[in-house]
Formats: sequence, structure tokens, C-alpha cells
Amino acid sequence: QVQLVESGGGLVQPGGSLRLSCVFSGSRNSPIGMGWYRQAPGKQRELVATITSGSSTIYLDSVKGRFTISRDSAQNTVYLQMTSLKPEDTAVYYCRATTQYNVYWGQGSQVTVSS
Repeated sequence: QVQLVESGGGLVQPGGSLRLSCVFSGSRNSPIGMGWYRQAPGKQRELVATITSGSSTIYLDSVKGRFTISRDSAQNTVYLQMTSLKPEDTAVYYCRATTQYNVYWGQGSQVTVSS
């Protein structure tokens, strides 16, 4: 059974940092792409950052220069290092993995930026 297990969310003050992790397991097919999405209350889910197996990345404009996505392909793990966090970054963050045949989602991690 495929699983995406996220960790690292929490409460942080504005200007602070957090690192999210997501481990993909249970499939004979390694992910082609992995990424992070977020959904704030009353808003649609949006792409935050993605990374391919070749390490090409895409970022949401509002997080460029503050967030960094990275990947350990050997461990099927993706990370999102978030710095200079702002209250508007508050959301549930979801990990997403794409294999040749399927798309999988993590359970979501709450990130709250508040003083």
C-alpha cells in the first residue's frame, strides 16, 4: 500500500523557519515528481513547489527566495525548507507524489505562522 508520510509542521512566529518532510513508500515505482501544495481556509489548494527526478524545480511566486524544495531520491523523500515565514503562509501543506501511473497525496500538515 502506497503511503506518503509527512512531518515537520507546527506553529512558528513570523520570520521563523520550518522544514517539512515527506516519505514515499509502498510502491515498486519510484516517483517521477514530488511536490508540496497548500490550502488555506476558504481558499483553493495551490502549488507551492515541485521537483522532478532530474531536480528541476518550480515555485509559487510568493515563496520564491524563501522556500527551498529538495529531494533524496534514494530515500524517496522530499523536503520543503521554509524561511522568513509570513502569516499568509498559514495553511495545511500537502505532499504530492507522481509515478508513471498514479498520483498520491499525503495526509496534510498544519503550518501556522502567528505571533
